[in-house]
Amino acid sequence: MADIFVGMLFGLIIWFLVRCVVGGIYTVNQNERAVKTSFGRAERIPGAFTTTSPIADSLNIEEKQRYMYPQVRVIMPGGPYFKLPWQKIYKVSVATQTINMAYDPEMPAANQNGTIVDAVTKDQLDTGLTGQIRYRISERNMYAFLFGVKFPIAHVMGYFISVLRERIATFEAPADPSTPAVSGVAGISINDLRKNLRDLNEHMVRECGSSEARYGIVLDASLITGIDPPPDVESALAAINTAHNMVSSDISLAQAAADQRIEQSKRAVEIETLKAQAEVQPLVALASQLAELKRAGEGALRAYVRNVRLGLFGQAQQVVQETKR
Repeated sequence: MADIFVGMLFGLIIWFLVRCVVGGIYTVNQNERAVKTSFGRAERIPGAFTTTSPIADSLNIEEKQRYMYPQVRVIMPGGPYFKLPWQKIYKVSVATQTINMAYDPEMPAANQNGTIVDAVTKDQLDTGLTGQIRYRISERNMYAFLFGVKFPIAHVMGYFISVLRERIATFEAPADPSTPAVSGVAGISINDLRKNLRDLNEHMVRECGSSEARYGIVLDASLITGIDPPPDVESALAAINTAHNMVSSDISLAQAAADQRIEQSKRAVEIETLKAQAEVQPLVALASQLAELKRAGEGALRAYVRNVRLGLFGQAQQVVQETKR
């Protein structure tokens, strides 16, 4: 009996050593971060919450109350570390990942098997959008990712698609003064969206900047690469675009011709002005000289007039002179 008791005690000691010592050693890889819990409660930083962090600057007052998560102690890469049997380690990868923006984690068959996001434009045209999203887990809000939200990536995808559809439904391209406005076809929303893909992507990144404070996921980039309406809409749109381009070309040519005529008119006015100035200048000089002669005396002015008359008589072939009867 004593041998059995000693054996059981020895086995219990061996189990304890394996379970608590060997099994309690762990490491964290370079692209990982870890959080330790004791009896299910994460180790927190006293008095620190996400609402006091810069990541919450994009939230309003009501959202800050809803998404007020505690800051937890993050275990950085390295090791070996040690944990007790009642403690648990949660490891997450912080590497940047890419996902199709049409992917629905809760329903993979949705959005045409996760390939195209359907949306409606402001002029009631159905269109499909394709692209990718780059994201990573936030080290500054690990609590939200691990414990605050049941399925964080599903929340982020749903939030992203709702913002995207709202933007597509209300998008209006900024006015371009260099492009002539053509009534009836200049405001086609799909054309505007295709021309402003960069602005659309930047808008999505700004609007989804709060995802880090909400769900613990940082949206690094939105890469919307394609905006494709249904085939019947595409053919009609191609015809409208062709007509629009022709009208725009005619308007541009008319504006160029009008600008050329205006420039020619300006040059003609300048030439005639210079001619008039050239004709007036000798008269002004002559008047100045006559004024000088008059100030010199009546005899000087009469002598000047006599000399001019003699010069004119010398150049004339015939002279008609009035005589007194």
